[in-house]
Amino acid sequence: MTDPSDARVAVVLITHNGWPRLARTLRHLTTLPERPPVVVVDNASTDGTTEALRRDFPAVQVIALPDNRGAGGRNVGVAAVRTPYVAFAEDDSWYEPGALATATELLDAHPEIALINAHVLVGEDRRVEPLHADMLETPLPADRDDLPGHRILSFLEGASVIRRSAFMAAGGFDRRFPIGGPEEHLAADLLAHGWELRYVPEVIARHVPDHKAPSPAVRRMGVRNALWFAWERRPVMQALRWTAHVLRTSPANAATARGLADALRGLPRLRSRRRPLPPHVEADMQLLDESKMRSGARSYRS
Repeated sequence: MTDPSDARVAVVLITHNGWPRLARTLRHLTTLPERPPVVVVDNASTDGTTEALRRDFPAVQVIALPDNRGAGGRNVGVAAVRTPYVAFAEDDSWYEPGALATATELLDAHPEIALINAHVLVGEDRRVEPLHADMLETPLPADRDDLPGHRILSFLEGASVIRRSAFMAAGGFDRRFPIGGPEEHLAADLLAHGWELRYVPEVIARHVPDHKAPSPAVRRMGVRNALWFAWERRPVMQALRWTAHVLRTSPANAATARGLADALRGLPRLRSRRRPLPPHVEADMQLLDESKMRSGARSYRS
């Protein structure tokens, strides 16, 4: 067993005007038996979050950014730590006692794994995160029996433990995608470099949001980001099919229309940035695409 005091994993979370839900999260994280270092990257809050953090949680490292970088703020947090592993959290999510020790032991034992997605229990009533069903039912080729959990092609940004060296080599989160599904590009880059991504039900995280649905702005960026990923990383015909699926499964509202317009405005720049996925990753992505298209599953998370 890993010594609980052996700080091989740090927690990095981002926030923007997140007080007091952030205080609740930190009460959980700072009392974990693993005693991980905790870094909070404040994305230009205007509600006094930074001052409250430094007053009430002096042991937590606070990095105050001058602008809101969304998921890109995690890049700053990861650069600030030196532990081999980093656990990501949101200002409304945390890990249960023992979860980080379990993840650390698995990453130590399996150097081919870059990232472990935790099993997320949502709300005070501990509902299972619905996206886990997709992770279990992903129609990928025969899995490896010697690795823990289940093979996945993407992950939940605020409930995953990542190998820091893999994160840095992949370039971290793309700053073009601050919200609305920023995980997709990073996951693709990790897979392209030959890493394994795993959903491990034995690693438990909690997510207790104080809101019920994403805002129109988040939904707008979700549409844009899903289209940009297809247009930048997928073969032309598959990108066209996925575009049709995104538009068919998105609500017919202003957020979807604006997301499509945003995506089209960025299309000329995407042509010069195209980085098609390696054939083995693209083959897996197409299997997942076909499954979602048959079921009519929504094309993006937000």
